Amino acid sequence: MSKCPYHTTTAGSPVADNQNSVTVGQRGPLLMQDWQLIEKLAHQNRERIPERTVHAKGWGAFGTFTLTKDLSEYTRAEVFNGEGKQTKMLARFSTVAGEHGAADAERDVRGFALKFYTAEGNWDLVGNNTPVFFLRDPLKFPDFIHTQKRHPRTNLRSPTAMWDYWSQSPESLHQVTILMSDRGLPTDVRHMNGYGSHTFSFWNKKGERFWVKFHFKTQQGHRYWTNPEGQQKVGESRETTQEDLYYSIEKGDFPKWTVQVQIMPELDAEKTSYNPFDLTKVWPHSEYPPIEIGVLELNKNPENYFAQIEQAAFSPSNVLPGIGFSPDRVLQARIFSYADAHRYRLGTHYENIPVNRPQCPVHHYHKDGPMNVQEHFPNPDAYYEPNSFGGPIANPELKEPPLRLDSNIVDRFDHRQDEGNNDYIQVTALFNLFDEGEKSRLFSNISDAMQGVPKEIIEKQLVHFGRVHPDYEAGVRQALHASGHSSYQQQDGHIEEQNSGHSE
Repeated sequence: MSKCPYHTTTAGSPVADNQNSVTVGQRGPLLMQDWQLIEKLAHQNRERIPERTVHAKGWGAFGTFTLTKDLSEYTRAEVFNGEGKQTKMLARFSTVAGEHGAADAERDVRGFALKFYTAEGNWDLVGNNTPVFFLRDPLKFPDFIHTQKRHPRTNLRSPTAMWDYWSQSPESLHQVTILMSDRGLPTDVRHMNGYGSHTFSFWNKKGERFWVKFHFKTQQGHRYWTNPEGQQKVGESRETTQEDLYYSIEKGDFPKWTVQVQIMPELDAEKTSYNPFDLTKVWPHSEYPPIEIGVLELNKNPENYFAQIEQAAFSPSNVLPGIGFSPDRVLQARIFSYADAHRYRLGTHYENIPVNRPQCPVHHYHKDGPMNVQEHFPNPDAYYEPNSFGGPIANPELKEPPLRLDSNIVDRFDHRQDEGNNDYIQVTALFNLFDEGEKSRLFSNISDAMQGVPKEIIEKQLVHFGRVHPDYEAGVRQALHASGHSSYQQQDGHIEEQNSGHSE
């Protein structure tokens, strides 16, 4: 057995005794001069950083992205140029609503965050396991998240708050239907898809721009639990997803995803019947077929979960030359909010943390502040810009082409009145894809989630289901009755529908 290294303090001072505090006599009080005790207690007090407000419970691993189709026609980004090129990357998956200690097997959207360590810097793609989201205007994001968290009086999750918000926000219907379907409760992250969700853009060396959506299709197939199965799994283990991901990689069963993109010529955005920058919409595959471009493989577990997963920081603001943004309102807000959350949670220089540090040279003028662990300044005279001392300068050859905007008017435009924002037609198409078993489970899952919700709120939501398809509303009503919901009891062979609020 090899000799263990000697214990030291964080400053490197040797420790003679790590079992006993300094006291006055055998039974006397402690002394403040016991610097070793003070250090250990103070450090323990600070072992927990603030958890993420959203996506607090997560799981992750390292891997590689292999490009199988060169995309230099569309983007100058190095990561997409050169068939066969491999790029190291990190993935973090998560639930949206649960706190850090929440159970894995809960019905919730899963985060799907990727960090690519490229020769041109880090590129972060932060999406979900769904191609859409609950909202299209970021002003509503804090309100929505409040409904997913704990009630300020009861300190319990509130189905009433959740359905009250959704029933008054019809743009949420597409995501709600996916969440309440089979895919709303995946058995683990290996058996689910991932999506960039937002519309991003590519731009090439000619200065041409293309709109793009990213898809990651699981090669393991889709697996889901029903609500009763999920509840049983929670009773057996709260860490089912962590266990599945960690042990599958440990035994060499590396999960893979086929990477696809949908590409839209820039000017096509002015012709579509739907808003292609609306986060509640998908691009029909018949119009913009997915193009297979590579494979994502996870093949290495973290050595230290806290250092490499809990401290991993992803932000849509981390882009490369050749990858840009779009007029997607929610994306525009996330460009600020994600990086700002990391500065608060991890410190001003959070990208100095090894897992976030780019694996290429970095030259900037951000100096002092928390988490600045830069060991030396190769050119201490160049601490501002412009300067005459050879400090880093901008490269105009990498200038992004202008982003086209359809209006110069500045206002708080009503996103629910925007032409093309029909909140039902794509949900109808999705509903029609479900077979009878999938529809039955959808109705049952919604009924389960509505337990305890006042009837007037349920009725508001049923109006939206009816506008998608009469069978959608009728199926949920029947499930509410079958579940014993007090407001929906059978009378004279039919479901009581008094005060339904509509005559459709």
